[in-house]
Amino acid sequence: MCDHHCSSPGHGPHLDRRALLTTGAGVVTTAALLDFEPASAGTTKTKVFRGEFTDANTPDWHYLPFSVPAGVNAIEVSYTFSPTDTGVGFSYNVVDIGIFDPSGHDLGDGAGFRGWSGGARRKFWISRSGATPGYVPGPISVGVWNILLGPYTIIPPGTPYEVRVTLHFGPQGPAFVPHPPPRRVKGTGPGWYRGDLHLHTIHSDGKRTLPEMITAARKAGLDFINSSEHNTISAHLAWGKYVPDDFLVMTGEEVTTRNGHWLAVGLPAGSWIDWRYRAADGEFPTYAARVRELGGLAIVAHPFNPVPSIKWDFGLDFADLDAIEVWNGPWTGDDQTCVEHWHDLLVSGRYLPVVGNSDSHTPEQTVGLSQTVVRASSLSSGAIITALRGGHAWIAESSKVHLTFTASLGDRVAECGDAVGATATDVVDVRLVVKGAPGALAQVRGPEGVLAGGVADSAGRAVVTVQVPGATPFVRAEVRRPDDVVVSPVDDFPGAPMVALTNPVFVAATS
Repeated sequence: MCDHHCSSPGHGPHLDRRALLTTGAGVVTTAALLDFEPASAGTTKTKVFRGEFTDANTPDWHYLPFSVPAGVNAIEVSYTFSPTDTGVGFSYNVVDIGIFDPSGHDLGDGAGFRGWSGGARRKFWISRSGATPGYVPGPISVGVWNILLGPYTIIPPGTPYEVRVTLHFGPQGPAFVPHPPPRRVKGTGPGWYRGDLHLHTIHSDGKRTLPEMITAARKAGLDFINSSEHNTISAHLAWGKYVPDDFLVMTGEEVTTRNGHWLAVGLPAGSWIDWRYRAADGEFPTYAARVRELGGLAIVAHPFNPVPSIKWDFGLDFADLDAIEVWNGPWTGDDQTCVEHWHDLLVSGRYLPVVGNSDSHTPEQTVGLSQTVVRASSLSSGAIITALRGGHAWIAESSKVHLTFTASLGDRVAECGDAVGATATDVVDVRLVVKGAPGALAQVRGPEGVLAGGVADSAGRAVVTVQVPGATPFVRAEVRRPDDVVVSPVDDFPGAPMVALTNPVFVAATS
């Protein structure tokens, strides 16, 4: 969940501070352009930017411009900086890196975006035929390119940096051929499909290749995943070479701002969403709306993670979002806090569907822990997005866990995200069936807390039934693994690990 900032320290020489010219709020560019002259084919030319970040209040984004003359077939960039390792899983004095071509580098300038690797790589290259993962292949156009540096959590004494730009001269290679994944699995119909919307490969700061990620997802019993690399869309252009005919890869992005992370889920392949803003800039609603215009969802990621810049600082009313990731990886205290906050919002009348994801970066982080089980009309990007938007989903710790959760009134049967439409004089039958969770505590909850519960037997099965008044606003279900003896199945065990969690079923008719 931490992008590249959970990294071991590197080392670089101390360099003289370079004069900087301010060009706008939160943005600076070096005063000097690195101007390359044309050269003969087969030769290379290298020039170097040097500078130092020492001020904790330095702008978020620094642009280093360099000219590209005619006859260049590849750009190679390497850089050094000196992060300060905290010893507890993240570093200070990190310098992120990315690049824009002459098409533009202003906020929202998707045409000029050519890649981003944060602090996960120390070098990259781009050509017409290919590029380092995280970067977008394409023509090496003549004009001014801009390297983007993003100093992150700068503390004394800060860090020097050196950025080396090497141009390779010669004829450009054949055009890169994109291979986006299909947006639907042929022959599928209505059903419950399991997926993980938040994963990272070598196209950002993950360790798995694309084929390795698909293998891990299938091993976890998943039917689909969402590609969600940090701030880049390069993987969108390659998934189609590897995805099996019976598996769905949706394309998206983890939009990693300095004030929190959010998932752009179900984008058309190649659609890039900008991240270069803070909450105070007022730009987030524009980009969340852009995702919806493209047919996707904006989902807040791990909003109660305590690490600065990772936790959500755009407002805990979650305005302009479509869903909440309440369960991120193995169950922890910040997930519990998130579920409690979501429940309070639900009681207040503010409803956003919830999802759960693994946020897996390494083979040690289990794909599908957690996973979202979606009731969709088909295994397709559009159907999954529609189902998630409607809350027709529940969350599980693994594919071993199965659950049905219904509220019935006569011949009306409602599941997650559905509405019963009961009146105050009605009595609604609620039924929760859990399988694959031996010893787990299964509970039906309403606005005021637990309504009924039961403990799963040694085979992993539990059945909980309860009748609720028709005026009840909603019911939802939780399945937990208590670390103590369950004396009463209606007791709370808020610290116990979650096994499964549902979106609500709405009972009372709304006016």
